[in-house]
Amino acid sequence: MGRMIDGRWHAGKVTEDSADGAFKRQDAGFRDWVTADGGPGPDGQQGWPAAKGRYHLYVSYACPWAHRTLIVRAFKGLEDMIGVSVVDPVMLEQGWTFETERGGTGDPLHGADFLWQLYARARDGYTGKVTVPVLWDRERETIVSNESAEIIRMLTQAWDGLGAKPGDFYPAEHRAAIDAINADVYDRVNNGVYKAGFATTQSAYEETVLPLFETLDRLEALLAKQDWLVGARMTEADIRLFTTLVRFDPVYVGHFKCNIRRIVDYPALEAYLERILSDPVIAETVHLDHIQTHYYASHRDLNPCGIVPVGPDLPWRGLVKG
Repeated sequence: MGRMIDGRWHAGKVTEDSADGAFKRQDAGFRDWVTADGGPGPDGQQGWPAAKGRYHLYVSYACPWAHRTLIVRAFKGLEDMIGVSVVDPVMLEQGWTFETERGGTGDPLHGADFLWQLYARARDGYTGKVTVPVLWDRERETIVSNESAEIIRMLTQAWDGLGAKPGDFYPAEHRAAIDAINADVYDRVNNGVYKAGFATTQSAYEETVLPLFETLDRLEALLAKQDWLVGARMTEADIRLFTTLVRFDPVYVGHFKCNIRRIVDYPALEAYLERILSDPVIAETVHLDHIQTHYYASHRDLNPCGIVPVGPDLPWRGLVKG
């Protein structure tokens, strides 16, 4: 996937973070916060004030982490306040690019060819991964944050006084429960599929794929008794799980060898996935063509010929784009 080292781009393989056989995800490199009044973030991070038109999202339709931000932006009605640029689904030697032949938008702000050029613009001598989503500050010409879990909380809360639609996906009365679910789902499911898929030894693979399915089994039992993970309505915990579930059968079962069971084999999880997709606001954010093209055509050390499968036949395929 490549990375920046001392401000310069270096190409690399998707398994380069699996040197000992086990995949280890790097932390996000930008962690400022947007608040309603520009005050500090919840953990004392540097804060910047919410404003219409000041901030811009760079995303991939393929990426589950970026997908979270698109869902919350749509639910909150922020389309006219926060612009979006979409990278090309295929990520090869130059990382994410702004090519437009496969549904990317280009970069209207800077005319950049590659996402890494924005990271170089944001911080001199930057060293780290070049990932989406990116929340860009047009006024200061830099990155506010590239941590999706924090960006969705900013989108949920900071623009409420500027006309955002009502809706709190991190309600105070459920925060402890949401945090507990998020921690478990992140480690074993959201990141678990990557740890299985990018493992380079049999033992590292089995050490992650088995806990992944143990967790799916527990989630199946939970969702057989209730509609949502926490409380009586959708929260950020559901959004964070959904973006992995919607990619599971189309990609992770085959490409990442997460094939003990499919989501369609779990009655409660499949019903939950289809219930979420029945909301047209969410369905509009799902681009299955970008999802499958990205994983199969980009990860050439896993799929050397770059062939994108035409299946599988999914019960909900007609609800989404691509």
